Amino acid sequence: MNDSNLVLKIKKNDEDAFKLIFNELYKPLLAYVTTLTYDTEKAKDIVQNSFIILWNKREILAEESSLKNYLFTVCYRLYVDQYRKDQIRNKVIDELKLSVLKNQIEHNDPTERQLRIKKILAVIEELPPRCKQILLLNKRDGVKYKEIAEKLDVSVKTVESQMRIAFQKIRDSFKNEKIILFISIFKKRSLKYLD
Repeated sequence: MNDSNLVLKIKKNDEDAFKLIFNELYKPLLAYVTTLTYDTEKAKDIVQNSFIILWNKREILAEESSLKNYLFTVCYRLYVDQYRKDQIRNKVIDELKLSVLKNQIEHNDPTERQLRIKKILAVIEELPPRCKQILLLNKRDGVKYKEIAEKLDVSVKTVESQMRIAFQKIRDSFKNEKIILFISIFKKRSLKYLD
C-alpha cells in the first residue's frame, strides 16, 4: 500500500492503516531518536508521542504526504523541544544548587567552623594510635596509601581499613549535626591548615 492510500485511510479513521504504519515505522523511529537522546526510555516517549500527533492531526494531513518523513520530522521536533526543556531544567537545578551552596557559605559562622575543626581534632586525638598516625600521614602530610603502607610495614588494605575507621568515627561524632558537606570537604582536603 502506498503512502497516499495510507494517508487517505488514516484520514478516514482507519485504525488498521494506522497500525500498519505504526508496525512499519516504530523500530526505525526508535533507533533514530535513541541516537539523539542516548536514552531508550526518553526515545520511546518521543516516538509514541509522534504517533499520537499523527493520529490527532490525521484530518489535516496532505494526501501527498510521506508518512515516514512526517513522523521522522515530528520525532526530531519533539526531541528538540525535550532537549530545550531539559537544558532549562538543568540550568534551574544548577542555579538552585549554587544558591544553596552560597547560602551555606554565607551562613557558615567562622566560630562554628572553628568549633567543628576542634571537634574533628578531638575525635582524631581519641583514635587508636595506628589509626591516628595513618590518618595524619595521609591528610595532614599528603602521603599516599602505598607509601604509608611501606613506611609502617603494613598492607595497603590495612591503611584503607584504618582510614575507613577514622572517617566512620568522625562521621559518628557529627551524626546529629547537618554537616555532611563539611565532612565531604574534609575528606578531600589535607589537614595542613589545622596545624
